[in-house]
Amino acid sequence: MNSPERATDALADRQAALVRALVTGSQIPDGFDTDAVTAAARALLHKRAGEVARRCPLLAHACDDFIARFIVWAADKPKTSTASDARAFAEYAGIAQYASGTPSRVRMAFLRRRR
Repeated sequence: MNSPERATDALADRQAALVRALVTGSQIPDGFDTDAVTAAARALLHKRAGEVARRCPLLAHACDDFIARFIVWAADKPKTSTASDARAFAEYAGIAQYASGTPSRVRMAFLRRRR
Protein backbone atom coordinates (compact mmCIF):
# COMPACT_ATOMS: atom_id res chain seq x y z
CA MET A 1 0.00 0.00 0.00
CA ASN A 2 1.42 3.37 -0.97
CA SER A 3 1.59 6.44 1.22
CA PRO A 4 -1.56 8.22 -0.08
CA GLU A 5 -3.61 5.06 0.53
CA ARG A 6 -2.23 4.76 4.06
CA ALA A 7 -3.04 8.42 4.71
CA THR A 8 -6.58 7.91 3.42
CA ASP A 9 -7.04 4.84 5.62
CA ALA A 10 -5.68 6.71 8.65
CA LEU A 11 -8.05 9.61 7.99
CA ALA A 12 -10.99 7.22 7.62
CA ASP A 13 -10.07 5.58 10.93
CA ARG A 14 -9.91 8.97 12.69
CA GLN A 15 -13.24 10.01 11.19
CA ALA A 16 -14.87 6.77 12.32
CA ALA A 17 -13.46 7.27 15.84
CA LEU A 18 -14.84 10.82 15.88
CA VAL A 19 -18.30 9.62 14.83
CA ARG A 20 -18.23 6.95 17.59
CA ALA A 21 -17.32 9.65 20.12
CA LEU A 22 -20.19 11.83 18.91
CA VAL A 23 -22.92 9.20 18.87
CA THR A 24 -21.96 6.58 21.45
CA GLY A 25 -19.86 8.43 23.98
CA SER A 26 -16.69 6.61 23.00
CA GLN A 27 -13.31 8.12 23.79
CA ILE A 28 -12.53 11.29 21.85
CA PRO A 29 -9.62 10.67 19.47
CA ASP A 30 -6.35 12.51 20.01
CA GLY A 31 -6.04 15.79 18.18
CA PHE A 32 -9.67 16.86 18.55
CA ASP A 33 -10.85 19.64 20.85
CA THR A 34 -12.45 17.72 23.73
CA ASP A 35 -14.76 20.58 24.73
CA ALA A 36 -15.98 21.07 21.16
CA VAL A 37 -16.62 17.36 20.59
CA THR A 38 -18.38 17.06 23.95
CA ALA A 39 -20.59 20.06 23.12
CA ALA A 40 -21.41 18.65 19.68
CA ALA A 41 -22.24 15.23 21.15
CA ARG A 42 -24.54 16.84 23.71
CA ALA A 43 -26.25 18.90 21.01
CA LEU A 44 -26.83 15.74 18.97
CA LEU A 45 -28.35 14.01 22.02
CA HIS A 46 -30.58 17.02 22.66
CA LYS A 47 -31.70 17.00 19.02
CA ARG A 48 -32.41 13.27 19.25
CA ALA A 49 -34.51 13.79 22.40
CA GLY A 50 -36.42 16.54 20.63
CA GLU A 51 -37.17 14.24 17.71
CA VAL A 52 -38.60 11.62 20.07
CA ALA A 53 -40.62 14.26 21.93
CA ARG A 54 -42.08 15.63 18.68
CA ARG A 55 -42.93 12.18 17.35
CA CYS A 56 -44.20 10.83 20.69
CA PRO A 57 -45.49 13.77 22.75
CA LEU A 58 -47.40 11.49 25.13
CA LEU A 59 -44.16 9.76 26.07
CA ALA A 60 -42.43 13.07 26.71
CA HIS A 61 -45.38 14.22 28.79
CA ALA A 62 -45.50 10.96 30.77
CA CYS A 63 -41.87 11.22 31.83
CA ASP A 64 -40.75 13.76 34.39
CA ASP A 65 -37.80 15.80 33.05
CA PHE A 66 -37.94 13.92 29.72
CA ILE A 67 -35.07 15.68 27.92
CA ALA A 68 -32.54 15.22 30.74
CA ARG A 69 -33.53 11.60 31.37
CA PHE A 70 -33.48 10.78 27.67
CA ILE A 71 -30.01 12.28 27.24
CA VAL A 72 -28.65 10.21 30.14
CA TRP A 73 -30.24 7.06 28.68
CA ALA A 74 -29.15 7.69 25.09
CA ALA A 75 -25.57 8.82 25.82
CA ASP A 76 -24.04 5.42 25.05
CA LYS A 77 -26.64 4.11 22.60
CA PRO A 78 -26.41 4.84 18.88
CA LYS A 79 -29.67 5.82 17.24
CA THR A 80 -31.37 3.28 15.01
CA SER A 81 -34.69 5.10 14.54
CA THR A 82 -36.85 7.57 16.39
CA ALA A 83 -39.56 4.94 16.92
CA SER A 84 -37.11 2.42 18.36
CA ASP A 85 -35.61 5.14 20.58
CA ALA A 86 -39.10 5.91 21.90
CA ARG A 87 -39.92 2.25 22.60
CA ALA A 88 -36.58 1.50 24.26
CA PHE A 89 -36.66 4.67 26.36
CA ALA A 90 -40.24 3.96 27.46
CA GLU A 91 -39.15 0.52 28.64
CA TYR A 92 -36.15 2.02 30.44
CA ALA A 93 -38.32 4.68 32.10
CA GLY A 94 -40.88 2.11 33.19
CA ILE A 95 -43.65 3.50 31.06
CA ALA A 96 -44.85 0.09 29.96
CA GLN A 97 -48.20 1.35 28.70
CA TYR A 98 -46.40 3.40 26.07
CA ALA A 99 -43.72 0.86 25.28
CA SER A 100 -46.20 -1.92 24.58
CA GLY A 101 -48.02 0.04 21.90
CA THR A 102 -51.38 -0.01 23.70
CA PRO A 103 -54.31 1.89 22.18
CA SER A 104 -54.25 5.64 22.62
CA ARG A 105 -57.39 5.57 24.82
CA VAL A 106 -55.44 3.55 27.40
CA ARG A 107 -52.40 5.83 27.06
CA MET A 108 -54.53 8.91 27.59
CA ALA A 109 -56.03 7.40 30.76
CA PHE A 110 -52.52 6.61 31.97
CA LEU A 111 -51.39 10.18 31.39
CA ARG A 112 -54.42 11.59 33.23
CA ARG A 113 -53.52 9.44 36.25
CA ARG A 114 -49.95 10.84 36.25
CA ARG A 115 -51.03 14.45 36.75
